[in-house]
Amino acid sequence: MKKKITSVLALILVIASILMAIIVTATGTATVATFWALVPPIIAIALALLTKEVYSSLFLGIVVGSILACNSSVTTAVDHVVSDGLIAAISDTAGIFLFLVILGILVALINKSGGSAAFGRWAQTHIKTRIGAQFATFVLGVLIFIDDYFNCLTVGSVMLPVTDSHKISRAKLSYLIDATAAPICMIAPISSWAAAVAEYADGTGFNGIQLFVKAIPYNFYSLLTFVFIIFLVLSKKDFGPMAKHEQNAIEKGDLFSTEERVDGITTEHNPKGQVADLLLPILVLIGLSVFALIYNGGFFDAASSYYGDFIGAFSATTASTALPWGALVAMILVVIYLVARKLITFKDAMDCIPKGFIAMVPAIIILTFATSLKNITSGLLQSDEFIKVVMDSGLKNFTSLLPAIIFVVACLLAFATGTSWGTFGILIPIVYNMFDPSNPIFYIGMSACLAGAVCGDHCSPISDTTIMSSAGAQCVHVNHVSTQLPYAITVAVISFICFLVAGFVTNPIICLLLGTVLIAGFFFLLTILSKRKESIRR
Repeated sequence: MKKKITSVLALILVIASILMAIIVTATGTATVATFWALVPPIIAIALALLTKEVYSSLFLGIVVGSILACNSSVTTAVDHVVSDGLIAAISDTAGIFLFLVILGILVALINKSGGSAAFGRWAQTHIKTRIGAQFATFVLGVLIFIDDYFNCLTVGSVMLPVTDSHKISRAKLSYLIDATAAPICMIAPISSWAAAVAEYADGTGFNGIQLFVKAIPYNFYSLLTFVFIIFLVLSKKDFGPMAKHEQNAIEKGDLFSTEERVDGITTEHNPKGQVADLLLPILVLIGLSVFALIYNGGFFDAASSYYGDFIGAFSATTASTALPWGALVAMILVVIYLVARKLITFKDAMDCIPKGFIAMVPAIIILTFATSLKNITSGLLQSDEFIKVVMDSGLKNFTSLLPAIIFVVACLLAFATGTSWGTFGILIPIVYNMFDPSNPIFYIGMSACLAGAVCGDHCSPISDTTIMSSAGAQCVHVNHVSTQLPYAITVAVISFICFLVAGFVTNPIICLLLGTVLIAGFFFLLTILSKRKESIRR
């Protein structure tokens, strides 16, 4: 009965959305740089959360956005869907697609060699508890701070057999991956995210890396997310939809809790495989990725202004080009290594190519649709211009409250568009003009912009990082979104309170201590409520 009601509601939403877009366009209502620019992603997100089906939801958002931008021309609307949406998305993310496929192939190679199985056996003897497995995932996620895509897929491929053996749900693994990927990149000066922030900030005439480093202590969402994870793991108090997933995993061995499954790459047991056969390829991949990032940024180019400048090279690199570069070389070296070790044959290695590709197809499709929706929302409907108008409309009169307001605006924009880079790319120049750079609140405002971008990206089902986290954990994407939302929103609310306080008390330590106390109090309250429920049942 519940499924029928959901289906009817979904059908009503689809029909109403398309009719609304047609009527708005037919009546000549302005849709460019207005609130209508945010309607397509809102519809896509609402439908995805309602139906738990992401492909059709994203496609509906693309169609609605195309209709709103078509000026009552059917052929123009179709052209927007195909050319401005899907084809442009494939072109924009070709480098990330290649990176995804190569990582999928690497995972298949490591599994075929028995490296994953060997690591699983080692982990069973050294990581003996669910808490230990979750902390190991958390620590690995923090250590891989170079790039969020790289983080999501690497942590997932390494820790999946470990968390599976300890009956940790795929939804929980996805959350642990997602909660460390973007947040750690946003507070690591040597990362693709730091480079992106530096690039946008340099456009204001300010030293980008210096700004990034000074904003780190005030990035309450990223820092408090780590505190939240520690309390979550130690307290064993899951809540919201995640509680059901974890309960089913522990009691029934059901890691998905839904009928839908993700057919990833299964672990193969090769008796010759050793732990080193997993660790060495990962270390080679990390080393070559770092090399590729600084190489792309001009570190080794004598003609480049960043020659010999490690930080500068990171600020000038293009991750979507550099990461496939490093991954491709790593894949070739790994094939040579595994064949030389006689763990697999050359034919086995070639068979891993389609396996790795197939494993990444769901993520590639979702990423294509999500990027298409972003292109139409920001490119055709100019959602960024609408946000600029909102930010400039009298908000400068509330200086002490601005960090909290900026945090909320960044959250909403990143959630609706699914991009944190696009969000702080829009807001950094605006925030720069709101404050006096000599005032400490300048850095708080900038950090609120960055923290809000990470938070909204973390919550959004159309975010590429969220999609990567689902792919890395081989988790049903909508399950990952629905289970992590309560956790992310909890940290967001506490971060909002910290930004409110920071507008008046500019000491980051006091604000972080306040946030930590609020998180501790939240879990203390959860403990009390769970005890009451247990006593009522008895």
